[in-house]
Amino acid sequence: MPSTAFKDIIAVGGSAGSVTVLRTLVADLPGDLPASVFVSTHIPSNAPGFLPEILASKCRLPVTQAIDGQPIERGHIYVAAPDRHLLLMGEAIKFGAGTRENMVRPAIDPMFRSAALSFGPRVVGLVLTGMLNDGAAGLHAIKSNGGTTVVQHPLDAEADQMPLAALNAVEVDHVAAAADLGRLVTEIAGSDAGPDLHLPTDDLLLEVEIATGKRLGTADLRKIATPTAITCPDCHGVLSEVRGSRPLRFRCQIGHAYTADAVAAYADEFDDAIRIAMRVMEERLTLVERMARDARDTGRAAVAELYEARASEYRRYSATLREAALTSLRLGGASRFQDS
Repeated sequence: MPSTAFKDIIAVGGSAGSVTVLRTLVADLPGDLPASVFVSTHIPSNAPGFLPEILASKCRLPVTQAIDGQPIERGHIYVAAPDRHLLLMGEAIKFGAGTRENMVRPAIDPMFRSAALSFGPRVVGLVLTGMLNDGAAGLHAIKSNGGTTVVQHPLDAEADQMPLAALNAVEVDHVAAAADLGRLVTEIAGSDAGPDLHLPTDDLLLEVEIATGKRLGTADLRKIATPTAITCPDCHGVLSEVRGSRPLRFRCQIGHAYTADAVAAYADEFDDAIRIAMRVMEERLTLVERMARDARDTGRAAVAELYEARASEYRRYSATLREAALTSLRLGGASRFQDS
């Protein structure tokens, strides 16, 4: 039986340097594009939300900030709102108040997963320039559910980490420079999506539900992930490794999600803080030990005992910092293993 489904859901994610690429992309889209376009970028929660106006100035299609609950219309560009995941649920947009992924909300992966869940082969996922690897896991979900995958060429990207991560995680269908993306999307939009044979997994459904704000909990988490010795950078709970994920990802029972690269990037910042704290603690320990010896040498036993007690306290703090440093080292090692 011939297919009546068309590729009419264009999901675009980007980060550092993506605004310039998006302006070029939307400027090249025709006014009669037979598809809906959804854009999610990493924006601060208190951002004024000027991106729709910036894109609209160069676009023949209507561009607006997405509204929770609004129906999806063809020939329209929807931009994620600050501090909410942009999710595609059925034929409508839903705002996700779920936990941050890779320390951001809106994140690209939840939008991609929700599109894959709702629309399967009708989806075209596009990853643009950006740091770290948000979008790679979501693009894998799109590909796994019959969708079409596109990545900006890493050599053309201001920040090549997101495109490279997507290419490492997915056998993508198209790689193109920013100047060619509008033409490519126009060619793909409205083409035959093929038979809708996608069967979304329970794991995909659960992760989309987490993005909407569903409480996760230990029991649900164990359905998709295995506990590790790594702690969540956000809530300091146990991180569990999501089974079968590409790229390597972790979630905690609260729902915070991180790729291994994101955890390692946080660990690098944490390492700097630990080194500073250890240096300060060693300096204080050296000082109070010297003061305790001086007090003993001058016959001030009571004062010496006070300084010695303080020195013991500083040694405990130092031991705690050393353990934190070892944990951070193990975490970084996990990321390096994944990259090797």
